[in-house]
Amino acid sequence: MSSEKRQLHLGLFLFGTGYHPAGWRLPEGRTDGAYDPQFLKEVAQKLEKARFDFFFLGDRLATSADMQYLFPSQMTRLEPFTMLSYLAAVTDKIGLIGTVNTTYAEPYNIARITASLDHLSRGRGSWNVVTGSDPRAAKNFSREKHWDNAKRYDYAEEFIEVVTGLWDTWEDDSLPRDKESGVFADGSKVHSLDFAGEHFSVDGPLNVARPVQGQLPLITAGTSLRSQQLAAKYSDMVFTGTNVKEVARAFYKEVKGRLPEYGRIASDLKVLPGLVPIVGRTEEEARAKYNELNELVVTDYDLRPLSEKIGIDLTGYDLNDPLPDLSSSETALHWAEMARKANGRPDITIHDLFYFFTVTVRGHLLVVGSAVQIADLIEEWFVDEAADGFNVCPPYMPGGLDLFLELVVPELQARGIFRTEYEGDTFRDHLGLSRPGNRFELQLKG
Repeated sequence: MSSEKRQLHLGLFLFGTGYHPAGWRLPEGRTDGAYDPQFLKEVAQKLEKARFDFFFLGDRLATSADMQYLFPSQMTRLEPFTMLSYLAAVTDKIGLIGTVNTTYAEPYNIARITASLDHLSRGRGSWNVVTGSDPRAAKNFSREKHWDNAKRYDYAEEFIEVVTGLWDTWEDDSLPRDKESGVFADGSKVHSLDFAGEHFSVDGPLNVARPVQGQLPLITAGTSLRSQQLAAKYSDMVFTGTNVKEVARAFYKEVKGRLPEYGRIASDLKVLPGLVPIVGRTEEEARAKYNELNELVVTDYDLRPLSEKIGIDLTGYDLNDPLPDLSSSETALHWAEMARKANGRPDITIHDLFYFFTVTVRGHLLVVGSAVQIADLIEEWFVDEAADGFNVCPPYMPGGLDLFLELVVPELQARGIFRTEYEGDTFRDHLGLSRPGNRFELQLKG
């Protein structure tokens, strides 16, 4: 795919109560969206009408009541593939990405679940591969501790090899279902996997026919060296969390630079940072919404995490004090500048910096402004190759999403960088990826 034909990719990262920790407290904010089938259906159909690439569900395997203060939308929620199977029945085009933590799963089961979703959605399924970062999950799966990073990634790579191999164990034309001859399955086109590795021993074949897409698009996340290697080898899309364009550009160049090692080219992998857009019909309206959300945060105003992040001790200051001299810390200067942009003024206080940190500590890019301002930022990151698109995280639901779809998407379409119609029917089509051949069939021909 040439650079002239690059197309912006947009997806929704669903936070049922919104990405902002206080999104659910707005008068118009939904508190039960993650459990309401009608609400979920309406959201997915809105995205499809706007020609979004995908609807994405994250997941985590541990929780606690104190998550309500920073992560209310992720404290409790439905199992991803159950929800996506429902959404497959009420949508026609949009990609459906579900998360599976390989550290606490079995590849044969996941191959079945993912292939089943792809059939039910007629080729729109996708798998987000994670290894887990919450050590509490181990206790929920009869383990004493969470594996270290190296073991988790070794296990995940072998896991992917098994799942993708199982998807190919039935060739596309292995089920003739010929009534006249009585041949339902052509045994010469059904293959054992016979996988034997350090962590898994799996015979196969899978008991689900080859997925509609042949191979479902694989998604990974993270910026560490090991996550980059995993992305370069296996991923069709990588999610990142950074709010600094220079950092994003460096990662974009580095991870795509690893692709040739695996016989791949730059367009084979899409890089999508997270984007938290607080949209207003005017800049002033957007700033007012940002301030309204912040004032609803439930917090004890503990300044220690912020102090640790920026490398300057703020615990002795009053919240209403102006920012002290931050020149001894580049990190502090950077966070202060981002907070000034979010507030739209230079004279921010420790209180303002604290709120900005609380909302953005998870790393995604927060932007506050009008549709034109937000479209300007999206286009800038896209054109400067800091991103191939964005994983959109609306701050509150459904209004935060509705304003983005109503105001920002048409602006991007008018600039010619985002589609006005889908180019195909499958998620691979949306990503500009061809349907791969079956490895067993290719081996026989080779």
